[in-house]
Amino acid sequence: MLILAHRGYWKEVLEKNQRSAFERAFKGGFGSETDLRDNAGKIVIAHDMPKGNELSFEEVLQIMDGRNLPLALNIKADGQGEAIQELLEKYQHTNYFTFDMSIADLVCQIQRGLQVFTGLSDILPKPVMLESCAGVWLDSFYTDWFDADTIDNLLACGKKICIVSAELHQRARTKQWEIINKCQKLASQNLMLCTDVPEEAMRYFSDKN
Repeated sequence: MLILAHRGYWKEVLEKNQRSAFERAFKGGFGSETDLRDNAGKIVIAHDMPKGNELSFEEVLQIMDGRNLPLALNIKADGQGEAIQELLEKYQHTNYFTFDMSIADLVCQIQRGLQVFTGLSDILPKPVMLESCAGVWLDSFYTDWFDADTIDNLLACGKKICIVSAELHQRARTKQWEIINKCQKLASQNLMLCTDVPEEAMRYFSDKN
């Protein structure tokens, strides 16, 4: 299983989606989830509405420096597909997926050949266009609703999976991580975990296997 740092590997809340968090994540060998918006003709890193001083997506790719670690690109505004694709190709970054866009933008991104993940969660039990998507963003907003078979079955169907760690929704992660650890395909490179505590996750899953 691959570990992705949520909004970079931050130590303090103000570091989320900041240069220091991405530098720490990539230096530590972790991929990262981050949020993309457009502002004044550029793709910028911003969870909320951009104010104009945000790090650009191109700068994140420059920080990556050719390491091609996994990037989970949370699409916060439609219409960015072409610009994202051009930047990924410019920096020859192939290890990525986009997710969380509108259905209309999801269709457009699939048509462009981008690697798109559909959503599956306790509030979205039927993933949109699953067959056409490269993988699944597996979320649990309110409860630990899925089991190890859910994960193994999706992997067996040839889908990549990125699991949202429970602490991202202010829930204890103990039960969820125990569920994940029961997967028969835990060692698969097609399985990812997005977490605020990447080093702790790495220790936990390494110690269990």
